[in-house]
Amino acid sequence: MDTLSYKTVSANKATVNKEWVIIDAQGETLGRLASVVAKFIRGKYKTNYTPHVDCGDNVIVINADKVHLSGQKMQQKEYYRHSGYPGGQKFTSVARTLNKKPEFVVQHAVKGMLPKNKLGNALFKNLYVYVGTEHKHEAQKPREVKLNSIK
Repeated sequence: MDTLSYKTVSANKATVNKEWVIIDAQGETLGRLASVVAKFIRGKYKTNYTPHVDCGDNVIVINADKVHLSGQKMQQKEYYRHSGYPGGQKFTSVARTLNKKPEFVVQHAVKGMLPKNKLGNALFKNLYVYVGTEHKHEAQKPREVKLNSIK
């Protein structure tokens, strides 16, 4: 057996095969949904995964307003931001954010699971989150993925 014949093939921008995937968030737990979406965006479900290349898929998440949080997170979990001025902290509960901007909740969870560098910023642009079932990416013919079928 000649071990020199096996070559590790790294994907690059030209050889990557990006697809469009649609995921329905209705009734799904936020953290579990976000981890699967982050893996799709990263490309970890593909055989030619390369850590330093954007080889993932474009992901469309619909029904972001119908996502589920376990336990008491709806009342206890808070999003934090700061204005930059002394005493400028602002805290918002998930329940209030889910009523005002439901897509932010899903985006925030997914962004936290991506790398914190330029690649992570580029990967985040492959995520499209919509509140209802309507989206503007029908022309790309996305394939629907059920979260139950993914391990």
